[in-house]
Amino acid sequence: MTHRVFVAGASGAIGTALASLLIAAGYTVFGGTRRADRGRKLEDAGVTPVVVDVFDATALRDALVRIAPHSVIHQLTDLPFGLDPARMAQAVTANARIRDEGTRNLVAAAISAGSKRMVAQSIAWAYRPGVTPYDESCPLDLDAQGARGTSVRGVAALEQHVLTTASLIGTVLRYGQIYGPGTGADAPTGSSPLHVEAAAYAALLALQRGKAGVFNIAQDDAEVNSAKAKRELGWSPDIRSATPV
Repeated sequence: MTHRVFVAGASGAIGTALASLLIAAGYTVFGGTRRADRGRKLEDAGVTPVVVDVFDATALRDALVRIAPHSVIHQLTDLPFGLDPARMAQAVTANARIRDEGTRNLVAAAISAGSKRMVAQSIAWAYRPGVTPYDESCPLDLDAQGARGTSVRGVAALEQHVLTTASLIGTVLRYGQIYGPGTGADAPTGSSPLHVEAAAYAALLALQRGKAGVFNIAQDDAEVNSAKAKRELGWSPDIRSATPV
């Protein structure tokens, strides 16, 4: 039986790049989106669209049970294009809800569907301030206040849902700040930049290698250390769509 993968957030910047990589690698890809108008784009890319809202736990469970994916990849966010400052205050709260409630629903649906693997997107700039570069053993900044506190606690909830569910092999990718096609940022930005295609490759490699745990995923000049991903996943920040895995 062909390895079926459900990509939640398949029409986003990372999801779009990842779907192409998965199809090229021989996977059968089902792409989740809450917007029906994005279904044609997914179909054109060779993805079977699944229109479902991650906050509708019953519909999400029914969709995954019907598909019966071996693996689920979580690339869901709720952020404005280009991180529009005028919309970010509201987006921080919405994004934290995706990471907590949305992830909880997705994990439950994956378990109901008999899925074995989950790979999920986290962030690499949630560490408690300290000596850099941060590696995966460094604590998250759970005592942060305001918008940062909301984001960090959302990240912590996501990671707990993915990593502590006994029936799933859970992998968390702590991505740096994404730039490149479809992101709204053409050049590296932030403390830990990451090209969108390198981010997508990290998810593919995590799926293929079957490695559980947390991995920093960012460029070499970042505030975080990505040596673990290089060593255990065979990942490189320089990998792009034209680069063979």
